[in-house]
Amino acid sequence: MAEREYDIVLFGGTGFTGALTAEYLARHAPGTCRWALAGRSKEKLERLRDRLATIDPACSELALLHADVDDADSLRDLAASARVVITTVGPYLHHGEPLVAACARAGTDYVDLTGEPEFVDQMYLDHHATARETGARLIHACGFDSIPYDLGVYFTVQHLPRGVPLTVRSQVRAKAEFSGGTYSSALTVFSRARRMVHTARERRAAESRPADRRVHLPVRAPRRDRETNRWLVPMPTLDPQIVGRSAAALPRYGPEFTYEQYTAVKRLPTVVAGALGLGILALLARIPPARRALGSVRRPGDGPSEHRRLRSWFNVRFVGEGGGERVVTEFAGGDPGYDETSKMLAESALCLAFDDVPPTSGQVTTAAAMGDALLHRLARAGLTIRVLERS
Repeated sequence: MAEREYDIVLFGGTGFTGALTAEYLARHAPGTCRWALAGRSKEKLERLRDRLATIDPACSELALLHADVDDADSLRDLAASARVVITTVGPYLHHGEPLVAACARAGTDYVDLTGEPEFVDQMYLDHHATARETGARLIHACGFDSIPYDLGVYFTVQHLPRGVPLTVRSQVRAKAEFSGGTYSSALTVFSRARRMVHTARERRAAESRPADRRVHLPVRAPRRDRETNRWLVPMPTLDPQIVGRSAAALPRYGPEFTYEQYTAVKRLPTVVAGALGLGILALLARIPPARRALGSVRRPGDGPSEHRRLRSWFNVRFVGEGGGERVVTEFAGGDPGYDETSKMLAESALCLAFDDVPPTSGQVTTAAAMGDALLHRLARAGLTIRVLERS
């Protein structure tokens, strides 16, 4: 790995979130970092490089690599040239597998932004064993899906007693506009609900579990929280599964670990309207003509203005309990769908490339692969990660 030509290669930098990730690297990658841009269109890559050069003149020398998800040879060459590959090319169920396969075979670390459970489970079934053999670390969901939850729980657990059953509950609030990529991925997930359940079962049958620990991820009905006076609504996201896999991998989570995740909503009518809207969207996504029409509303690569992003924010509050102790923590930041997501993704790649992290391989989570090192990076980058109360 030390002999690879590049420390980091960004694939998909000409898209909206990809360009923000490239700009973050231009501002924050160390001067010794050897990084490059990869994509299908040389013209678009050149325009991006010119824009990055206005941030850091050294970026005018960035290498531009041809890579296409439909060209296996280009992906093999891309993976072989890099220590870490970042990809923002989604929906990942449609476009992600060839690059995962190339990185697994080449022993190259891989990070993405997927929030698609079926994709993550299928990549485990198809490429985890190969990555274990080559030493590649395949790390999905390195943005708002699912770093605030995975690392937020990891941080919370550090402030609870060892060797006892632990329970963590999270509540997320946000004011933001979701990305075109997130919207497109959601349509894909809703349209493949049966296949997603089937793939999840296949993974559970194939995946080993710790013999001395148990992990529970209960889903409870919406209810009102007396402490915050908000309605708590479970959401069909990838995040709890990611947290559960971290808990299974790390003994620090205790002999029995339970995690619940909710969206915190102030008013009951908002809960009802949201549930109705998601139900209709899930139903229409299964009808091909309706899905195509819905897909034209917002496409991957679309995104809001900087002014709108500056007014966006998110806050995740965690309540952890165990051994007679209770701790309340917070993981918060600015615009979750774009600015903070690109920051988390870039810092994940930089962490894998340059930090002293635990020895892992195969498909692993951010908490298991990077833990404290990534927490420290994100705190230095401006995200709020702190203890609010202890009792």
